[in-house]
Amino acid sequence: MPAISLQSVTRHYPLARGPKGATFAALDDVSLDIEEGEFFGLLGPNGAGKTTLISILAGLVRASSGRVSVLGHDVQADYARARQQLGVVPQELVFDPFFNVRETLRIQSGYFGVKNNEAWIDELLESLGLADKASANMRQLSGGMKRRVLVAQALVHKPPVIVLDEPTAGVDVELRQTLWAFVSKLNKQGHTVLLTTHYLEEAEALCNRIAMLKTGKVVALERTSELLKAASSHVLRMKITGELPGELAARARVTGRVVQFPAHDAREIERYLAAVRESGVTVDDVEITKADLEDVFLEVMGGKQ
Repeated sequence: MPAISLQSVTRHYPLARGPKGATFAALDDVSLDIEEGEFFGLLGPNGAGKTTLISILAGLVRASSGRVSVLGHDVQADYARARQQLGVVPQELVFDPFFNVRETLRIQSGYFGVKNNEAWIDELLESLGLADKASANMRQLSGGMKRRVLVAQALVHKPPVIVLDEPTAGVDVELRQTLWAFVSKLNKQGHTVLLTTHYLEEAEALCNRIAMLKTGKVVALERTSELLKAASSHVLRMKITGELPGELAARARVTGRVVQFPAHDAREIERYLAAVRESGVTVDDVEITKADLEDVFLEVMGGKQ
């Protein structure tokens, strides 16, 4: 039985502007299964449908058509049992300003009918670097600390399926390392993890399998290792002084002074080097590396649907 199953899921929203009754599909016939114990990545640009999918999974939004289940429980027909299996960390920093951290976790436990779990709350506080903030009011916490509390809230009822929607957006390196160490430990213990993130190096390091969404459709669904194998075998990376001509720049990924070209073989690398020299820019550094998940992502998103 899959931990999460989506079968032909579509979600339409009315267009703000346009003919009466016109809609657009935030999700368009999405089908995928996530197996128990997987660390699964859901990637896509802003507006691709990732948050809509998670909202449907959590029961906050109804699918226009299709079926969604969590460990066999339909998220509409058997909402309470499906929600009991999920721990969701949302993008937004939502908190109650009237309680301290420990009280917040006790109240969250109560929502799921969990009692006498002080030992687990203590473990969450310690594992997420919140032990010294247990008595602090939520209003007194920094953004990063509030984010840690959201993670603890999602895990307080020990859900078998954990959904992380951009959990490290705008947080410091220390929290990222703390969070991933703890979540990886839970995954090794058998918890299923669904992650959305714009930090593709995180997805590459953590996720066994990845789906990519583009305008509401699944455009890639494969093991991370297979996605990397299917990409351009090498990347020519160089630091330059000057500006590449338009035609050459269109083939590159440009980040400030660093430009990267996808290259399948030595001849292609030589052609790029020659073209850059002829363009008149100064090359300060050159490196040839293997393609990473960001290269794969840009290649997939740049392709035709």
